[in-house]
Amino acid sequence: MADHSQEKHVHGTMDIRAQEKTFAGFIRMSVWTVVIVAVVLVFLALSNA
Repeated sequence: MADHSQEKHVHGTMDIRAQEKTFAGFIRMSVWTVVIVAVVLVFLALSNA
């Protein structure tokens, strides 16, 4: 196994672009899901389902 005891982590140096992109996609998908569900519920309420 590699010995990482000599490496010190410096806060704020990690590349988090992939995580930010994934999180943005998750938020976008969540917003669209909520909008679609709301539209379906309004349609059902208006059609007396």
